[in-house]
Amino acid sequence: MTTTSQPAATPSPAADAGASLPPHGRIGLPTASALYIAAVLGTGILVLPGLAADAAGPGSILGVAAVLLLSIPLAGTFAALAARFPDAGGVATFVRLALGETAARATGYWFLFGVAFGAPVVAVLGGGYIVAALGADEALVPVIGLGLMIFTYGLGLFGVRISGAVQLGLSALLVVVVVVVVASAIPVADPARLDPFLPHGWAGVGLTISLFVWAFAGWEAVTHIAAEFRNPRRTIPLATAIAVAVVGVAYLALQAATVLVPVDVRSTVPLIDLVAVTLPGVGPLVIATIAVIIVIGVMNAYVPAFGNLAASLGRDGHLPKWLARGAEAGAVPRRAVLATGLQAILYSIVFFAFHLDLQVFILINTSSMVAVYALGMISAVKLLDRFSVGWWMAVISVVLAAGLLVLAGPYLLVALAIAVVAVAVTVVRRIRARSAA
Repeated sequence: MTTTSQPAATPSPAADAGASLPPHGRIGLPTASALYIAAVLGTGILVLPGLAADAAGPGSILGVAAVLLLSIPLAGTFAALAARFPDAGGVATFVRLALGETAARATGYWFLFGVAFGAPVVAVLGGGYIVAALGADEALVPVIGLGLMIFTYGLGLFGVRISGAVQLGLSALLVVVVVVVVASAIPVADPARLDPFLPHGWAGVGLTISLFVWAFAGWEAVTHIAAEFRNPRRTIPLATAIAVAVVGVAYLALQAATVLVPVDVRSTVPLIDLVAVTLPGVGPLVIATIAVIIVIGVMNAYVPAFGNLAASLGRDGHLPKWLARGAEAGAVPRRAVLATGLQAILYSIVFFAFHLDLQVFILINTSSMVAVYALGMISAVKLLDRFSVGWWMAVISVVLAAGLLVLAGPYLLVALAIAVVAVAVTVVRRIRARSAA
C-alpha cells in the first residue's frame, strides 16, 4: 500500500494515496454491518446490564445513554479514517501517519496485548452461560470457553470472506434475541424499581460508563479489515451508522429491562436470571444457545482484526517479520491468526488457573481501548480535512477520550506498561542503528 512509504510529517499525500485505492474488497454493506454489530454489541449483552445495574441501579440507564452519545463521534471518526486509509494496521496505521513510529507501535501493542485481555472474558461468558443453562459442573466452563475460542480461530484461518458470510447470520440472530428478551420483559416490568434512581450516587454512573466502554468498543476493530470492503468510502460510513443505531437501541432497551424486571438474586449469568422471570422454562436454554452464537460471532469479528494487526506490525518492523505474511489486502494472515490465537488461549488459561476477577479483565481491556482511542482521535485531527464533518467529530472525540482516560484510573497501569515497552523498543533500535553506523 502506498501510504506506508509516506513520512508521518506529510499526511496530505498519504491521504490522497489512501483515497485512490481501488475498490478491490469483496465485503458489501450487509456483511460489513454484521461485522460491526457483532464487534460492538457482542458479548456485552451477556454480562454488562447486570454489572451496571449492580453498580448504579436505575442510574445505569443514564450511563448507557452517555456511552451511546460518546460513541457516535468516536464511531464516525473511525469510519472517516478507515474509509480514507484502509489498511491492515487499522488505528496503528493512522497513528503512524500522524504521530510517527513509536506512537504507532504503542497503539498496535495496546490493541494486540491490552485489548486481548477481553479474550478470557469472552471464554468465561460462553462457557458460563452453557453450564448455567444445562445445570452442569462449573469445572466445564474453561473447557467449553476454550473450545469455542479454538473453533473461532480455526474459522479465521479460512479468511474474512468466509467468516464474514457466517457473521451475517450470527448478527441477525443476535438482534432477534435482543428483541425477544426485551419484548418478554414488558409485561413484568415494574416502574417502582426506578426509585431510588441513583442509589450509589454519580460514582455508580461513572463506573457504568467505564464498564460500557466494553460494550461500545469495537469501532476500531473493523478498521483492520477495511481493505476487504467493497468501496470503503461508501460502505464503512453506512455500516457504521447502521451499527450505531442497532447497538444503541439494543443496549438501552436491555438495560431498562434489567432494571425494571424484579430479579431476587443476580448471578454471574444475569441474562439467564432475566429470562428465568420473563420466559420461564425455555428461556435459560434459549439464552445459552444464543450465548454460543454471540461468543462465536464476536470472536469471528475480532479474529481477523487481531490477525491483520499482528501481520501489519510484522510488516512494519514492530513484531517479528515472519508474522508479516498475509498483511496485504485480500490475503489471509494465517501465521498471525495462529500467533494471536495462542496468545488468547494463554491469557485465558492464566485467567482460569488463578481464578481472576472478570470485572478487572473487562476494565483492563477497556482502559487499553481508551488509550487506542486517544491516540487515534489525535491522529484524526491531524489527518482529516480541517473543518470537515469527520474533523469536527475527531475534535469532540479527543475531549471525550480524555474524559474516559480519567475514568479508567488505575486500570491504565497496564496500558502504561505496554507504552513503556514500545518506547524501549525505539531506544534499543536507535542504539543498534548508531552502533551499526
